[in-house]
Amino acid sequence: MTTSADHTPRADGERLQKVMAAAGVASRRASEDLIAAGRVTVNGRVVRELGSRVRPDDRIEVDGLVIVTDPDLRYYALNKPAGVVSTMSDERGRPDLSRYVTAETGRIFNVGRLDEATHGLLLLTNDGELAHRLMHPSFEIDKVYVALVRGKVAPRTLAELREGIVLDDGPIAADRARVLDASRDQTMVEVTLHSGRNRIVRRMFGHVGHPVMELTRRQFGPVHLGTLREGQMRPLTSDEVGRLLKQTGDAVAPQGAAPEND
Repeated sequence: MTTSADHTPRADGERLQKVMAAAGVASRRASEDLIAAGRVTVNGRVVRELGSRVRPDDRIEVDGLVIVTDPDLRYYALNKPAGVVSTMSDERGRPDLSRYVTAETGRIFNVGRLDEATHGLLLLTNDGELAHRLMHPSFEIDKVYVALVRGKVAPRTLAELREGIVLDDGPIAADRARVLDASRDQTMVEVTLHSGRNRIVRRMFGHVGHPVMELTRRQFGPVHLGTLREGQMRPLTSDEVGRLLKQTGDAVAPQGAAPEND
């Protein structure tokens, strides 16, 4: 097991607990407790010395999750309303995401897309490397949707979606699909996919004879929509960002294939 002796204290840099507190991990006192408990590593080695200092290029992890210490990097969750297009500037003059850019957010951009009629969780950031990973199909990030569809969805239809169907652009299968509520003429279904092909949820349900009436994305990887109201935006927590970084790993996404969009 590694100990604080594995990390050579630096004479320069900021105190570790101060950097952790500034990154939103916890208060400075709580950060000290995390360090003392051996839950913090710097460059892969456990640090228990409260006087340890770190530099901007040091990799800090708490419980295995990377802590983003660059104050210029920003990460947000938006509950996108229906009728808003997933672009920062729309040449047709439709409502777009530029309305959510403020002096506080600085220049940010959307991670993937939701079609104009779909509402729900959309991530925005200025971290281009992480955004590229999250959009790339090779990382298979789970996305959870709730779809209100026409008709009563039978168990065999859910099984068909899970086992896989063939659309015009190739086969697709839901990772999970379950009924949340149903009546004679409509059904609310929760479906989980790691694919982000264009209008994929709508096309899947249309293929099995249940056109989508309303569609909401509730989750993107470890980030949940929760109680965020439509049209509102919030910063991601340090835990959420750390989990996104962990889920996409340390390798840069391959450059050969185009990222997928929802």
